[in-house]
Amino acid sequence: MTLPDYSSDEIAKVAGAVMISGMAVAMVDMGVISTAIEAAAMAKEVSGAAKKYPTNSIIQSLFSEEAVEKAKAEGTAKVELKAEDMKPETAVATANKAITDALAILEIKATPEEIKEYKEFIYSCADAVANAAGSGLFGTGEKVSPTEAAALAQLKATLGL
Repeated sequence: MTLPDYSSDEIAKVAGAVMISGMAVAMVDMGVISTAIEAAAMAKEVSGAAKKYPTNSIIQSLFSEEAVEKAKAEGTAKVELKAEDMKPETAVATANKAITDALAILEIKATPEEIKEYKEFIYSCADAVANAAGSGLFGTGEKVSPTEAAALAQLKATLGL
C-alpha cells in the first residue's frame, strides 16, 4: 500500500479500525487505572507493528515510525469519534463497523496476505488491551473480564479469524 493509492478518507478508515478496536475493548470494562494501562498496551502494540509485519505495506504505510511522524506533522493522525459511539454498550458495534469499512477498502486494493496480517494485527491490538490490566486494585487480578472476552469474540468473528 502506498499512500497515493488511497484517499485520505480511506487511510483514516484503515488506520482508525485498528485504534477503534483497541479502544472498544478498553471501553467495555473501563476503570481509571486499567484504562491507562490498556492505553499503554495499545500504544506498545501499535509502535511495534512495523517490526512485527516488515513486509506488509498496509502496516508499514500507516504505522511505521516514518508514517506516524508524517501523519503527526500533517495533522492526520487523529481518529474522530462521537462520544456515544464509544459507550460501553456501543463500542464493539462501532469497532465492528470500522473493521468492516476498512476491510471493504482493502479487499479492492491490498493482497490477501496483507489483509490477513492486517486482521491479525487488529486482533492482536484488541487482545493486548484485554490482557493488559485486571479488574482488581491497580489493574491486578483477572486479566480478561467476561465482558472483554465477549468483545474479543465479536471482533474475532467480524475479522473472520
